[in-house]
Amino acid sequence: MGRAYQNRKESMAKTSDAKAKVYSKYGRELYVCAKAGGVDPDGNLALRGMIERAKKDQVPTHVIDKAIEKAKGGGGEDFSPARYEGYGPGGCMVIVDCLTDNPNRTFADVRQCFTKTKAKIGTQGAVAHMFDHATILAFKNDDEDAVLEALLMADVDVTDIENEEGIITVFTPHTEYGKAKQALLEAFGEIDFDVDEIQFIPHNTTPIKGDDVEQFERFLELLNDNDDVQNIYHNAELS
Repeated sequence: MGRAYQNRKESMAKTSDAKAKVYSKYGRELYVCAKAGGVDPDGNLALRGMIERAKKDQVPTHVIDKAIEKAKGGGGEDFSPARYEGYGPGGCMVIVDCLTDNPNRTFADVRQCFTKTKAKIGTQGAVAHMFDHATILAFKNDDEDAVLEALLMADVDVTDIENEEGIITVFTPHTEYGKAKQALLEAFGEIDFDVDEIQFIPHNTTPIKGDDVEQFERFLELLNDNDDVQNIYHNAELS
């Protein structure tokens, strides 16, 4: 799979307003994750990974704690996942993951982002088959064989494994996230994961050139300004 998953990583927010949006997105995702799988990070590996990512993105502790406390109450917003697919500027393939309390509003808002940049929103499954929906776990380790053995002993379906400069990166289907992470923690103890995510990784890339570059950047900006949008995956390769 290579290291293509890094291509979609977004730059850190540089203004207080942008940081507030990042905190809001994490707060919403933490709340949904805790409400679905329990508020104890030791028993909810997805929540544990989310907390670790939030801390690495410099989300304040009080934002994290507030989201989890809200989930404890059992009330609050009723967010549900929504996924939209289509073709962005330059013909690249795009997947937009959202958490919404109003699907009709969110669909209209996301569709407008496509329309404003001369892009085309598609139906469910339009481009997802051209991506691998994968768990990615990367951490410091120099024994690829030992990592692979631990995963195979736990009956984890390993898609790929890489060893680059002392960093092991494990790829598995997204459905294997909990099993893969638990196997690694049991085999190697506490691990400070450099990457602990579920992502869509494109099978190939689409070069974006000329005027399409500016349109594509505007497209991403419009989507990122929408509070319902949690993640944007694409196969664009900017010239």
